Amino acid sequence: MTNLIASPFKAAVEPRTPTQFTLPAWRLNLMRGGFLLMGVGLVIVKWPHVLQAASLPALEGAEFILLIAISLLAFLGVKYPIAMLPIMVFEVLWKVLWLGIVALPHLIAGDLNAPTASLLFSILFVIPIILVTPWDLVWKRFVVARGDRWTRTR
Repeated sequence: MTNLIASPFKAAVEPRTPTQFTLPAWRLNLMRGGFLLMGVGLVIVKWPHVLQAASLPALEGAEFILLIAISLLAFLGVKYPIAMLPIMVFEVLWKVLWLGIVALPHLIAGDLNAPTASLLFSILFVIPIILVTPWDLVWKRFVVARGDRWTRTR
């Protein structure tokens, strides 16, 4: 009887089996390279201006700090690539959405201004991130896997 009571609790707190969401070392290292590219790129572009962040308009300041936070999480992704996979997916999603919703209409209309063209160039650095993202794992872990419980267990 004790096993019946302990088993659901044990199953609720234990992580999923490691074999369910593992990747070979070479794919983990590719992901680490992607996280390093994200982190170092943001360090080069954003961190030198961190002391001027207070002088930015509110929305630009929020965007700036968001990118600083993403760079810190990207460095964490170098150590824990699978755990930080949602950060990589977020990076790909926002950039691909920006390309499709903002840049593409300007490219089609032929009215791409200099600031948008500059941003377009920097956003294209998402291509290596797309290539190193383990999309099969994203599919298995976030689309077809069962979600977490909605109710509490005994």
